[in-house]
Amino acid sequence: MPAEARDLTGTVVAITGASAGIGEASARLLVESGARVVLQARRAERLEALVAELGADNVATVTGDVRDPAAATALVRLANDTFGRLDSVVLNAGIGMYGGILDRSDDDLTTMMRTNVEGTVWGARSAVQAFRESATGGDVVIVASVAGLRGGADEAVYAATKFAQVGFAGALDREVRTDGIRVTAICPAGVETEFAIGAGRTEGDPSLADYLRPEDVAHAVVTVLAQPRRLRTTQWQMWSMGQGS
Repeated sequence: MPAEARDLTGTVVAITGASAGIGEASARLLVESGARVVLQARRAERLEALVAELGADNVATVTGDVRDPAAATALVRLANDTFGRLDSVVLNAGIGMYGGILDRSDDDLTTMMRTNVEGTVWGARSAVQAFRESATGGDVVIVASVAGLRGGADEAVYAATKFAQVGFAGALDREVRTDGIRVTAICPAGVETEFAIGAGRTEGDPSLADYLRPEDVAHAVVTVLAQPRRLRTTQWQMWSMGQGS
């Protein structure tokens, strides 16, 4: 008999990188599932559009750059100030730039490393602190990549950041499980979003038709959060049927 799903109605989920792609799709599906969401991204106009679409009763937003620890603090504070609690955080913000090890500028690589790695660490730290203070447990979901399980050519630095996320998730799981905090790394293969467009991908490339959709990964996010509290999924690897593994 399958495990019963938890009712997410009334739960509060914070999402980084929420203005497009996987973050935006996750926000929609979570609100559809009865959750309230606290969204963070750098593009205020896109966040405002989501509030208009999903309803101000269900959504709170704050702009911020995940490379700044203060942005993580502001996200958690907004959840508590607006909805009185924080149940889960989805650390989705990230960037990708493809190319050989010598093909990108120092600034490009620094931005990618700081966004993907530091952005994950700061968000997790703030969430864990909030979960421990409330003593009710919680979920930390990290949107990583299959590139963090096996790297490929022309993505060495990107893969390094994703390996860091996967390693961080595994270690953090061992650290906070006894506090009732679950940590999951979701590792999708290529997803058809604006991710890396102009930095290794070309908009309209026919090969993108074989990729996962943002809604596929959003489904994984909601499934993980809806698991009974007695169990946890530490890693979820995802491929479309059209992608070779």
